[in-house]
Amino acid sequence: MSETLALFSFGPGGWGAALAAGAFVTISLALATVPGGLSLGLGVAMAARSKNVWARRFATLFTTIFRGLPELLTLFIVYYGGAILLRKALTPFGYGDVQIDAFLAGVIALGLVLAAFSSEVWIGALNSITAGQREAASALGLPRGQAFLLVVFPQLMRVALPGLSNNWLALLKDTSLVSTIALVDLMRQTNLAVGATKQPLPFYLLACLIYLVFSMISGGVFGALERRANRGSARIPATGGR
Repeated sequence: MSETLALFSFGPGGWGAALAAGAFVTISLALATVPGGLSLGLGVAMAARSKNVWARRFATLFTTIFRGLPELLTLFIVYYGGAILLRKALTPFGYGDVQIDAFLAGVIALGLVLAAFSSEVWIGALNSITAGQREAASALGLPRGQAFLLVVFPQLMRVALPGLSNNWLALLKDTSLVSTIALVDLMRQTNLAVGATKQPLPFYLLACLIYLVFSMISGGVFGALERRANRGSARIPATGGR
């Protein structure tokens, strides 16, 4: 038992510092993905409800592709395909050996997946907002953008939060895929530790524990956000969660 604990120490010969650094990369990647992924998902949801037929077709195509493709395949396409496109674009300028950053590739790929799944949550939330809400904002003289931010968006968040919490947990688990493109996240560090020590069970169990801690903390945060958002109003169930 003492030998196993020594493997997790932060001193010489221990993997504690490396695993902590990997865990930090994991949570940083997830947090960096959220703003772009959710914003794009909201844009796709609004396109899906647009009167413009081309906007609706784009939304359908986007969600069909990124909900249908395996997340790992999306990551490979962004990482390797992005590098190829950059090299072709920059070769005439003498930068033909450029390589896309693994962290950036992870943010883009996971952001696309998050957008596709969260768009269904946003659509359900948008459908719950009655036209009277927008008409009332217009009657008060609010510009369209201001009416959305001050009247519609707070109600969207209240309805969408349960579904978005599911999307966040799925994203948190999907971050482990970036270990395949050599980004040193928690999963990558765990695999390196296993390879060096030949002790798979302790390290994989510790990785499981860390992911569970992240999930429990996330559950507490989203629970607090939902309680705050639902103050003084009845909760409306959301649909479309992943």
